[in-house]
Amino acid sequence: MYAGAGGDRVTVDGSTPTWATPQAKVGKANSGEQRHIQIALALRDPRGAEALAKSVSTPGSPNYKKFLSGQQFTDRFAASQQTVDKVSGWLRSQGLHVDGVSSNRHFIDVTANTGQLEGAFRVSLGKFKHTTRDGRSFTLTAPESPISVPREVRGAVNAVVGLDDSERTITTQQVAMRAPNGALPKSDPAADAAAAGENCARYWGEANNASVPQKYGAGNQSNALCGYTAPQMRAIYGLSAGNTGAGSTVGIVGAYHLDSIVADTNRAAAKFGAPALTAGQYNAVLPPSYDNQDKCGPDSWAGEQALDVQSIHEIAPAAKITYYGAKSCLDLYNALNKAVADNKVSVISNSWLYPGESAVPAATRDQMNSIAIQAAIQGQAIVFCSGDSGDNSAVNGHAEATYPASSPWVTAVGGTSVALDGSNKVKFSTGWESSGNTQNGGSWTPQQDKDGRFAGGAGGGVSSIYDAPDYQKDVVPSAISNGKRAMPDISALADSYTGIGVGFSTPQGWVEYSSGGTSLAAPLISALVADAQQAQNVERMGFLNDALYAMRGGPSISDVKPVQAGVWTPVMASFGYVTVPNAQGSYLVDFDTKPQSLQSATGWDLVTGIGTPTAGFVTALGK
Repeated sequence: MYAGAGGDRVTVDGSTPTWATPQAKVGKANSGEQRHIQIALALRDPRGAEALAKSVSTPGSPNYKKFLSGQQFTDRFAASQQTVDKVSGWLRSQGLHVDGVSSNRHFIDVTANTGQLEGAFRVSLGKFKHTTRDGRSFTLTAPESPISVPREVRGAVNAVVGLDDSERTITTQQVAMRAPNGALPKSDPAADAAAAGENCARYWGEANNASVPQKYGAGNQSNALCGYTAPQMRAIYGLSAGNTGAGSTVGIVGAYHLDSIVADTNRAAAKFGAPALTAGQYNAVLPPSYDNQDKCGPDSWAGEQALDVQSIHEIAPAAKITYYGAKSCLDLYNALNKAVADNKVSVISNSWLYPGESAVPAATRDQMNSIAIQAAIQGQAIVFCSGDSGDNSAVNGHAEATYPASSPWVTAVGGTSVALDGSNKVKFSTGWESSGNTQNGGSWTPQQDKDGRFAGGAGGGVSSIYDAPDYQKDVVPSAISNGKRAMPDISALADSYTGIGVGFSTPQGWVEYSSGGTSLAAPLISALVADAQQAQNVERMGFLNDALYAMRGGPSISDVKPVQAGVWTPVMASFGYVTVPNAQGSYLVDFDTKPQSLQSATGWDLVTGIGTPTAGFVTALGK
């Protein structure tokens, strides 16, 4: 058992996750187990960096959009080379292997076994049982007490990322709407007319199962959608043929890499009405190897990557796409930092999250904000999905804001359900918060499982950590925020019952389905930013939130409100980790009826933020 700080040692506050309690400890970490960690170095002038980030991001400021280059940022704010050498020297003196240093001097990459790490940071690493309310159970490694470092390097060390296993609780958020037994919904217009009422609908109301109770009239009940095509997706946001995102490059951060992504995207494009990728339009920045496949579910990340790439390509078909693949789900901060340090993309889409701020050690959150502040100073927008578990009470047992979406330095994207009619006109958009019903004779019975009638929905909540940023003051009702950062900021299509058509290769063969989740909403907003940059002939929009909040109430943002409508489906989609019936049956999903604590509302709300983009968004953003 190592002692903590003392003598010439100083603790690193916020270096232990909240779940690493004595009561949860189930054993000792294997001293011979090798771990890959990153030492996050502090900015030289964090207050000055934050002030500059605000200045370049605020419309009307003299410095608005006067961004720094990556080298200018590093020279002015990053840890000095002398500091890097000092910390690296100490790490090597402890027997740790220094693998490299990121180009922005944010991370020092280190490999060592557990015993060496315990000695270097004067801490014992234990194994802890962590069980979420939704039934997921993890055995995770973490320090049993705050780590410490020598006093002479403490000012340089912001955090040690990877010493604990918090990242294993990160989830991707893409959701597939599959038909019973894994088959695909029928969408062939030549399908048997007698069964047409039970097929998916190519547009809202095209198919409506008349044999089930009609809870909603006047065209507000439809079968679940087959998956919107590229022309339909573009119609939802009022895009013209000239809105292509040409001249912009959108970044995506994910784990692993789907090697067939270019061929898959082109095959899906042919099916769903998008142009093929041109030579060199897609690029991947990948690590030399991958690991932790047994802990991270590479197949789910492949589906996520396909959704991200294809949705961006449909909305911004001429934009270049660069995918930053992490070596595993435990290495996502490294991939995000690589996207910022390279500074070659103008907007960075992230469809991964922790289902609650408390899952993340405070020091880890601090270094994440340092990455985001650098991005803002360089003119890069970082976009995060808000999650698919609503207020997260189904996961944590209490309402809690999603992270990193709750960071004041990212744009958090919530979700909508969208009904597009046969003329490519939006019949309605409403907040994505689904309530499940099961047919019981001639009526619908609300589902009452572990999560009640809640059947998935966009994340939203109020931070317990961050104060309300300036852009939210006088916008978010004080009765909601109580002076804290609230999320999301904006919203886009997320409900897979009214989702986007996606196709990609799996080990079992080619699959196509209607996909959704706020991991669809995040790349949609990212692609719209690329279109805005093209429309306004600018290379970068920068950090988006000040400009977005200035648009509230205007004609290019639609204020999203509840609509009495729903979809019939023979199978319930599984969103996040929310419990829903898993057998074939007859179900009706109500839209936005407040199954938890969240519902859209007039003005800013905890489901859609300021609202959702409409025609004119790309010419109004940042004006």
